Amino acid sequence: MTRRSLILDTDPGQDDAIALLLALASPELVLDAVTTVAGNVPQPLVTENALGLLALADREDIPVYRGCERPMVRTLATAEHVHGPTGVDGAVLPKSTVGPRPEHGVDAIISRCLDADDGTVTLCPIGPLTNIAMAIVKDPRIVPKIREIVWMGGAFNEPGNTSSLAEFNAYVDPHAAHVVFTSGAPLTVFPLDVTHRALMLPEHVEALEAFGSAVAKAAAGMIRFYERHDIAKYGILGTPLHDPCVIAYLIDPEIFTGHEAHIAIDHADEDTIGNTSETPDREPNATVMTDLDADAFFSLVVDRVGSL
Repeated sequence: MTRRSLILDTDPGQDDAIALLLALASPELVLDAVTTVAGNVPQPLVTENALGLLALADREDIPVYRGCERPMVRTLATAEHVHGPTGVDGAVLPKSTVGPRPEHGVDAIISRCLDADDGTVTLCPIGPLTNIAMAIVKDPRIVPKIREIVWMGGAFNEPGNTSSLAEFNAYVDPHAAHVVFTSGAPLTVFPLDVTHRALMLPEHVEALEAFGSAVAKAAAGMIRFYERHDIAKYGILGTPLHDPCVIAYLIDPEIFTGHEAHIAIDHADEDTIGNTSETPDREPNATVMTDLDADAFFSLVVDRVGSL
């Protein structure tokens, strides 16, 4: 089996936490590094959370690099009303015995890309695209090195979850999203249209918790905290697991279906900022996922995360 290596760019966030744990639990993947970006909660909390999750999984060998403190242009918007003041409410993570590496997250992305062969680096941003865009702007030589950027973000036929049009990651840093989508790098996008179909129900959480490990109990606790917002807002029975879709796709792309399209990001008009839209009759710049096999997805998430 050829293992796919990746850099996870994240702003934990309970669903980010499940994505990170899923990557650690999957022999198909090699998590080379974690870079953190302000988003769901500010820096340094996102970095502390990433370090704590790696400590929880006994994987402090994986380097963590603290990335950008704020979006490229806009003032940082965060989501403590969803994730709680720590970002990972519902679990108490262990204190890390190591700190973040001294290199900045943007520079770590650049150096790791430039050290790699062309078309071999997989970047998995599951928060705002600030670090990825800054790396591309600072050193465009990284673009040929990229095999694929797999991003959780955007909304098309589904309403936004931050404004009526915009999904959170796109809304927080639309200028970064514009840079990435016009960079020429291969892109795969998981918008709300597909992630809202990845609805984790109470029976899934119970099955995960039943594994009984420290990781399984922490993951179930985080999900139970996180789901309260979506249950109240949407009147649904559980919570969508947005960010783990990115990792599940890298493990088994057959779980998902999508199509190629040209995607534009509104970054100028404050009334529509962060809106993602398909532009007809233009050459595709991304593959947009639209559906998934929910049973296969949750079987993968529960079994893998529970096994840690």
